[in-house]
Amino acid sequence: MFEIRVICDPADTDRVSAALSEAFTTDPARQHSARDGQRTRLYVTADHRPQPGAQLSPEEAYTLAPSIVSEIGWTARTAADRPFYDGLNREFWLRKAALLDRIALTDEADSATSDAADLATRAAQRLMELDAMAVICDPRHYVRQQYAAWAKNQ
Repeated sequence: MFEIRVICDPADTDRVSAALSEAFTTDPARQHSARDGQRTRLYVTADHRPQPGAQLSPEEAYTLAPSIVSEIGWTARTAADRPFYDGLNREFWLRKAALLDRIALTDEADSATSDAADLATRAAQRLMELDAMAVICDPRHYVRQQYAAWAKNQ
């Protein structure tokens, strides 16, 4: 993931913002005042853009994933090892969202009634918030895409 930062004249903000957003993301560039108060800072985060048609099947997304039991243990240990006030990082939320998605998929395949799908969606939405992604796709599909990319680079 990388972030592009541009400082421009306020008169050019809309034009530059549109160009950056079109080139790197479907989200509009985030705008902030520059320190001098006369210019505008534009931020675009790239690399987490879901590509049209790039929805992976769960099997493809979780090919390299450890067992569900192993991931439950990792998630519990990681959460327990952090002080309450300490924010957990992206890897934690990615792995937790993927774990909950996998549990929900198992429940759905077994036609079991549970809260797993709702919990998986909420964890996926949290990951999207961390990534500053607008909800432009199914959050669980986003998790699958991001998990597959993350697991491939481990």
